[in-house]
Amino acid sequence: MKFAFNALASIAILGGVSPAWGAGDNWPAAPIRIVVPFAAGGATDILARVVGAQLQQRLGQSVVVENQTGAGGTIGAAAVAKSKPDGHTLLLGTVATQSISKSVYPSLSYKPTDFAPISTVATVPMVLTIHPSVPATDAKSLVEYSKKNPGTLDYGSSGNGAITHLAVELFKSMTGADMAHVPYRGSAPAVADLLAGRIKVMIDHAPTVLPHIESGKLKAIGVADPKPIQQLPNVPAIAASGVPGYEVTSWFGLLAPAGTPDAVIDKLNKELKEVLASPQVQKTLTEQGALAKHTSPDEFGKMIDADMAKWGKVVKDANVTLQ
Repeated sequence: MKFAFNALASIAILGGVSPAWGAGDNWPAAPIRIVVPFAAGGATDILARVVGAQLQQRLGQSVVVENQTGAGGTIGAAAVAKSKPDGHTLLLGTVATQSISKSVYPSLSYKPTDFAPISTVATVPMVLTIHPSVPATDAKSLVEYSKKNPGTLDYGSSGNGAITHLAVELFKSMTGADMAHVPYRGSAPAVADLLAGRIKVMIDHAPTVLPHIESGKLKAIGVADPKPIQQLPNVPAIAASGVPGYEVTSWFGLLAPAGTPDAVIDKLNKELKEVLASPQVQKTLTEQGALAKHTSPDEFGKMIDADMAKWGKVVKDANVTLQ
């Protein structure tokens, strides 16, 4: 999944938020490094650069984004977990690195307690999308069709253990839908096969599938949010169309190594709140399919824990394991 970089980066250039003064005299005392555990140009990277540019302006200290990729984001996350807890090394983490990886990687080198949550940054809605040849109009009719035609529906994902994989496994566990998994190396090849009709179903991030939905090449029949989203106002929530309680949130958030002083965490949280409250930031993120979202450190920590329990059960029930 990618956002339009130029549109987002323009926020940093225009500088819509005024600098902060006075609080936290001793920090930052050096450049701040935000580690992105995924490749440059992706959603996580772009969010980090937008947030980093605004924090740099507000804090009066350089903020550098560093990409450390590999192993589903766990290499970069592990590097931050082992960093000095002084507030100068941060992680732009995701639901995958913080809540899912523990269950799918048996030899994971970091623990949830190795991080101090600061705040979420954004959420990205996910959409239940089908090839137009499938005669379903909502989640309920898709389930009914799959049961009447067993063995005919394959669903794609961006890889084993990815949120796009587990979102469908959760759907299957709640409905008994008959669909077989076809993993890909990223969303792009999966969507290409969905467009070609080689697979029939995906639950993917809105920015990835919206252009194809708008062109009529794919059909959206449900959203994983608890209510319809701005980009697809006429597409019902999956929870409201036959699968009560179904909800999947794909989030991005800022974390520090455990042991980072509370004063630094609090200051970062307050600065991030101002950044995300900028109408310019909110407008641009919305245009790209993302929603700015700020939480307290405690709220973010509870979100991570809740998702860890939720996805841990899905991983166990679906017998998903990565080495």
